[in-house]
Amino acid sequence: MTTDDRPDAPRTEHAVVVSRELDVPPDVAWTAWSDPDLLRRWWGPTGFTCPRADVDVRVGGSTVVTMQAPDEWGGFRIHNRWSFRVVQPPERLAFVSTFVDEAGTALTPGEAGVPATVPVEVPHVVLLEPLPDGRTRLTLTETGYVDEETRAQSQAGQEQCIDKMQAIFAAPDGTGRDAPHL
Repeated sequence: MTTDDRPDAPRTEHAVVVSRELDVPPDVAWTAWSDPDLLRRWWGPTGFTCPRADVDVRVGGSTVVTMQAPDEWGGFRIHNRWSFRVVQPPERLAFVSTFVDEAGTALTPGEAGVPATVPVEVPHVVLLEPLPDGRTRLTLTETGYVDEETRAQSQAGQEQCIDKMQAIFAAPDGTGRDAPHL
């Protein structure tokens, strides 16, 4: 099984797949990935903050995000670089996530303070599909995991991140009309 129908696509035996419906059209959902202020509002699992989002969403560009743990967990920071391979607004993003230090120097997962079973490079594909009534189905797929425990930990973290994104775009009346149209 692969993430798409290309023969060179990464295998997905231990894939993380998160899908949510957002109450905004794809062009607005796209801003969750391309607007630094919005990205800082949802990146990181529940209780974590994102004090840094340096965004350059273009093929060959990269985004550097910092996720900070809550004080009760020691307030540690983890920095990731998302190196973009495919940028097709407002439909598809493909990037590889790696760990970096604050200056942007590549780190191994162990050097970054995460389990060594996390891959050095984690391919991601983000699909934004239009739905009726101006809504969007977001599907995020991560691949490269070699064991179920590490995959499950990432799944839980991504679920929480995308839940935070979904809440940003949730309108009180369920239509998305009151969501931030940046």
